[in-house]
Amino acid sequence: MKKAAQTSTADSGQAEGVKTRTRRRTAAAVARPAQRGTTVAATIYRDLRNEIVSLRRKPGEPVAEKVIAQDYGVSRTPVREAVLRLADEGLIEIFPQSGTFVSRIPLGALPEAIAIRKALEEATVRYAAKRATRSQIAKLRANLELQREMEAAQNFEGFHQADETFHALLAETAGYPGFWNLTQQVKVQVDRYRLLTLPVLGRVPDVIAEHSVIIEAIANNDPEAAAKAIDLHLDYLQVTIADAQKANPLYFTAPSEDEAEPV
Repeated sequence: MKKAAQTSTADSGQAEGVKTRTRRRTAAAVARPAQRGTTVAATIYRDLRNEIVSLRRKPGEPVAEKVIAQDYGVSRTPVREAVLRLADEGLIEIFPQSGTFVSRIPLGALPEAIAIRKALEEATVRYAAKRATRSQIAKLRANLELQREMEAAQNFEGFHQADETFHALLAETAGYPGFWNLTQQVKVQVDRYRLLTLPVLGRVPDVIAEHSVIIEAIANNDPEAAAKAIDLHLDYLQVTIADAQKANPLYFTAPSEDEAEPV
């Protein structure tokens, strides 16, 4: 009975989330009519992707293509195009006899994605520590203040966006903004998992403190210290996978036999 009650509560929460998104998109459609052709498909793809990565669409939640098409005032063709792109990225699963759903977070894929991200970002901060200008360091410190503002407001999604900007600025400071583009491609599933960790008591202040150490190492032109700081910062993602999975078991898929268990 308890399990059934929990399921009912979860279903109600998902239904309310769907209603809220529908109201928002309907209002947006009235204010800004959808453009036709590939542009609207790209818009739907971007919006759906943002909703999935930000967890506004929960793992396992149904994706109703007909409703989305109605929200945007278009046929189902551009919606289907967007859904197929998201399926290719592993963010949506399509079951011919059952429906279309937001994919669950693949537990076994997270360690490798985190390892790739660490390698890319370690190289990034090493270059940044060698090349940073005073104005670039000022931008990093200004972004850190924005993170503190998001923390004070308890705005976790806003904090996540400020965090993303911080890492993009690191790549810009390094002189290789493409490093961040590559990182974004490999970390999409990590982002969904990471958002589950932000409400953990004390995590956001810790992130800000870790970012501060990275900035100071770069400001001191110390590549080794910067690399060590970014490694320590990203290690948290690895060691808390199991905790996040235990707290949100329905959001994750178990690793297959040929995938490594999270450490």
